[in-house]
Amino acid sequence: MVAVIGDIHGCYHTLVELYNRIREKYSRIPIYTVGDLVDRGNHSYEVIKFVIDEKILFTPGNHDYMFYHFFKDPSSVFARSWIYNGNEMTLESYEEHEEALFQHIDVIKSAPLYYNLEDCFISHAGISKDFKNFLPTNFKENLSVLDEIIFSSYRNDNGVLWTRNQLLDIGKMQVVGHTKQKEIVFDESANALYIDTGACVGNNLSAVIIEKNEVIEVLSQKTNLNDII
Repeated sequence: MVAVIGDIHGCYHTLVELYNRIREKYSRIPIYTVGDLVDRGNHSYEVIKFVIDEKILFTPGNHDYMFYHFFKDPSSVFARSWIYNGNEMTLESYEEHEEALFQHIDVIKSAPLYYNLEDCFISHAGISKDFKNFLPTNFKENLSVLDEIIFSSYRNDNGVLWTRNQLLDIGKMQVVGHTKQKEIVFDESANALYIDTGACVGNNLSAVIIEKNEVIEVLSQKTNLNDII
């Protein structure tokens, strides 16, 4: 059994409230998040520090990679894109914490692009159906065959950080964020669960409790206005 939290986007106070609710009810289970820790909300520094301190496991989102590349590879497409994707609030949150910035972006870069767990498959945007023709017919028996596609395409529009295309049924529930929904949405045809419920636009930060590809419970926390105003 695991808990998976949707896109946080600098909403620190909301994250703490939701995290405490998870821990009150499920004190021992691992907690994951699908990434996009930074940008848009007011407290990106605090979010990453909390994720590190509480040992929340995460897959980096496209916003996290844009943040990393802005400082480590400023000529890259990721870095150039960040200027147009809400970086102002992230930079502001680090103004008094410059000493932590490079530690945090190194943590982002060291995080895996996916978790293939017994209970589910977690990534930021998911495995696109576009890749079906590049996989062996029996790929569901050994999902490690996804590695090469994931790592060779993560910069692309249909890659695991960016895709908004129909996802591929991989024989296991995919839990993803990236594409905002008003509430959690399950795409039965792809066996994919979308859990970004727009915390950064004042809706909710959501989490799902999953056991062996089944949703046990959904927890949603209304955005704390201190995170976005």
